[in-house]
Amino acid sequence: MKTSLKVLLIICIVFFTINTNAQEKTQSIRGQVIDVDSKYPVIGANVIIIGSDPIIGVSTDPQGFFYIENVVIGRISLKVSAIGYEEAVAKNLLLMTGKELEANIEMRESMKTLDAVVIAASSEKIEVNNELATVSARSFNVEETQRYAGSRNDPARMASNFAGVSGANDSRNDIIIRGNSPAGVLWRLEGVDIPSPNHFSSFGSTGGPVSMLNNTLLAKSDFMTAAFPANYGNALAGVFDLQMRNGNSQNREHLFQIGFNGFELGTEGNFNANKKSSYLINYRYSTLGVFDALGVNFGTGSGIPKYQDLSFKLNFPTEKAGRFVLFGLGGISDIAFLGSETDFDKEDSADLFGNENDDLYDETGTGIIGLSHTYFFNKNTFSKITLAASHQKESVEIDSVSNTDRSILTRYTSINNKQTKYSLNALINTKINVRNNFTTGVMLESYDVQFADSTLINNGIDPTFWVSIKEGSGTSLLSQAYANWQHKFNENLTLNTGVHFQHFNLTKSAAIEPRIGLKYQVSPKHSLSLGYGIHHQLQALPVYYARTQLLNGDYASLNKSLDFTQSQHFALGYDINLSSDFRIKSELYYQAIKDVPVERTASTFSMLNAGDTFGTPDNGNLVNSGKGKNYGIELTVEKFYSKQYYFLLTTSIFKSEYQGSDKVWRSTAFDGSYVVNILGGKEFKIGKNNNTLSIDLKMTSAGGRAYTPIDLASSKLSGGQVLFDNQAFSKNYDSYFRTDFKISYRISKKKFTHEWAIDIQNITNRENIFSEAYNRRTQQITRQNQLGIFPIPQYRILF
Repeated sequence: MKTSLKVLLIICIVFFTINTNAQEKTQSIRGQVIDVDSKYPVIGANVIIIGSDPIIGVSTDPQGFFYIENVVIGRISLKVSAIGYEEAVAKNLLLMTGKELEANIEMRESMKTLDAVVIAASSEKIEVNNELATVSARSFNVEETQRYAGSRNDPARMASNFAGVSGANDSRNDIIIRGNSPAGVLWRLEGVDIPSPNHFSSFGSTGGPVSMLNNTLLAKSDFMTAAFPANYGNALAGVFDLQMRNGNSQNREHLFQIGFNGFELGTEGNFNANKKSSYLINYRYSTLGVFDALGVNFGTGSGIPKYQDLSFKLNFPTEKAGRFVLFGLGGISDIAFLGSETDFDKEDSADLFGNENDDLYDETGTGIIGLSHTYFFNKNTFSKITLAASHQKESVEIDSVSNTDRSILTRYTSINNKQTKYSLNALINTKINVRNNFTTGVMLESYDVQFADSTLINNGIDPTFWVSIKEGSGTSLLSQAYANWQHKFNENLTLNTGVHFQHFNLTKSAAIEPRIGLKYQVSPKHSLSLGYGIHHQLQALPVYYARTQLLNGDYASLNKSLDFTQSQHFALGYDINLSSDFRIKSELYYQAIKDVPVERTASTFSMLNAGDTFGTPDNGNLVNSGKGKNYGIELTVEKFYSKQYYFLLTTSIFKSEYQGSDKVWRSTAFDGSYVVNILGGKEFKIGKNNNTLSIDLKMTSAGGRAYTPIDLASSKLSGGQVLFDNQAFSKNYDSYFRTDFKISYRISKKKFTHEWAIDIQNITNRENIFSEAYNRRTQQITRQNQLGIFPIPQYRILF
């Protein structure tokens, strides 16, 4: 590891000292200006580059598009003005050679008469795409996922820096929001709900070790942590609402990148420049998989993650028939953790996060494809219809390794799960006037599932006796409908309210969910926000097919009678925007959860703890009588990127508790008590060529995970791990602490830009505990740590 780190540092130094020609380099800027409520193009809006002398600017065409050529590369800011609209500003956008800058800007119609308009430019970083999200919401863009140290170009890991989110797990990118299970997070892509967009993800989880989302394809997107608007359903914890950017409709551009996430190739361009149509395609193959094929071992043992994924978006705007978009995301992955190959004489021979007593083979695959059509009836009303299909599969085989002869393997777990979902989303949005906006929509999701989860047990008679834990197939329909209304009483007071309805035909469950948000602009720099909502969520579908043995010896899926789990969100927020690039934000929240599946007989089990391990619980015969509660306070101090630097401080203090069927209140598996993130970075211009050196630093401190202690004596007697069930989640591991450091250098040539970076994660080599487990070979409790110092190099070129 030390040798490879030295080599990487030498490479970086060599490229830092490259002497390029001091020739002024330029690039083009393109984009579209639309009304924030109606999404209709703003025609004739003036777009100028702030600080340009002489002034550089253009007006938008009849479709709201603009195109500015020959702009000197570097950081630029845009100002957009139009009659009857509040001025909009997009600040510190990165303009590079090799790739045109796309800047899509939304404008808000002024509520004042023309002669009384007061320009009050807002920061695009403060505004979210979904105006109905009153509290607990923020936007992010692709540059943040690339910039933050430790994020690995992963939107989920990037989001772990936000207030209320805990990501103290080096092995996965699970999003734990305010003490909720990561299974409570909703992923949405281009307006349609999707399964977990991660490699090696399991059913019932929303995270994984490696994201399938290619951050280079993302546009400005939203992340919400409570009381989300009525157009989101079937989620308890939060929402990741992702948008894919359009390809370049003017010129062809390409990307090559190699880093921890893989070898990546991307291309974009136009089908017909006159019609604004475009394509955007990216393909990626795992880096470690390539090196493994070449015989290079990076010390991960047999656990080589092999995966590949493809993402695309095809955009076809028309003059009269509306806009058609075809998008897709798909990936396959496989990995093997072979405990039988562990060499106990070599400390680094064990698989990372593997088990020396098991051989595990894991194969997963996820695919999403969708077609949407957006049509404007007039400048105030539009519809959007999306048809989509997704498929998710998971295959896991586990063999037990003999304690006496490690070549003897006994298969004891076999999982084969498949799910296909067909979706129809339709909405109509009407901007009634400057004060009122109304949206209504329906979402239909048809599931076709096939689950098979079986295990080998010792019944004392037949050594090959297998029991089906989950088994079944069939179809089911989740129907959702919603209506949202936004009313602006005046410039300072806005009401967002709505209602959501959902019905699941498998269990005949139905729920009506009111949502409300109120924002009051106390003064130009201070605002107060209040949000409330009732939310319901299905159980992970395999849970409904868990089998329970009846008194007559037969098996039945009794969980098919389970209802939704319900959550009530209360959130109060206060924002101080000291300037367009600096804010302080605090939030106080309380979440009351009921109708949680727990066991019929008294126990500590609760579905609120599902998601702390891989897979879904096997418990059958569950009833909706459990409870939970999460409450806490959050603080965000943030300086958005300007003057060549940024910083972000987020602090969360929280409590997460649940009540099982034994009626005892306990900490949940996700009750870490606190999370503190401190990160920042600065850019330095090198020479006269707009070459850039960037340094980024991140420090995270979080409370240790709650866990159930191991009963060592009983584990020795049984030959397997036994927990003190009456002490469920009564202990906490040591606090988590990690420091990440990233340095990158961007070189701008006339026709292309290339960038070298190294992200050194856990630079202090802190030993953070991952888990404790009973080792049946040694008959001792063993500790497994998370990643030590872990350098991640990356190179990319845009041309």
